Amino acid sequence: MRQTWKQIVEADPEHSRRYSRRWDDMIADGVDIDGEARLIDAMAPRGARILDVGCGQGRTGAYLHERGHRVTGVDLDPHLVERAGQLCPGATWEVADLADDGWASGPFDLAVSAGNVLAFVDPADRGRVLANLAARLVTADDDAESLPGRLVVGFGLDRGWSREEFDADADDAGLRLEQRWSTWDLRPFGEGSGFMVSVLVRG
Repeated sequence: MRQTWKQIVEADPEHSRRYSRRWDDMIADGVDIDGEARLIDAMAPRGARILDVGCGQGRTGAYLHERGHRVTGVDLDPHLVERAGQLCPGATWEVADLADDGWASGPFDLAVSAGNVLAFVDPADRGRVLANLAARLVTADDDAESLPGRLVVGFGLDRGWSREEFDADADDAGLRLEQRWSTWDLRPFGEGSGFMVSVLVRG
């Protein structure tokens, strides 16, 4: 079983700093790091309430905030959340474990989990995390004028969570599959796809 983020950081306290520097280096080298955020921006109405799930140092949430969305980012890594706040002080950033209660209650029009985030969740907590995310999506009971909230999740299928397992866990959490691609630039998903981007709605 792959290590969770908690286990990685506990074993190597400098891991988060090296992880942040890797993204800094990519930006300095001109690497396009905004593909996930561009897709989310295209999917969301202007000024949407967006939850950045496992926000890291804020690369996705900052991009969306700059385009007028109301962004809340959540991550269990204090160093990365601190970096996110420095990058984009106008958004809301929280240190929290997605399996716990009491964080970022929402409701949100859209939640995004980019960068293999959910693959770092303890398998025992996956169902709880998906249920927590589903509970934070807007419904007609919250706002009759809003469309049902959507959760967009992307991760590699070599990380110990198969498509079949993910779909079963999502169904148990009350999430219904709406669309699926093999990349964030919308290439079709099929047999042999090594990556999966899933769009889920509550209900």
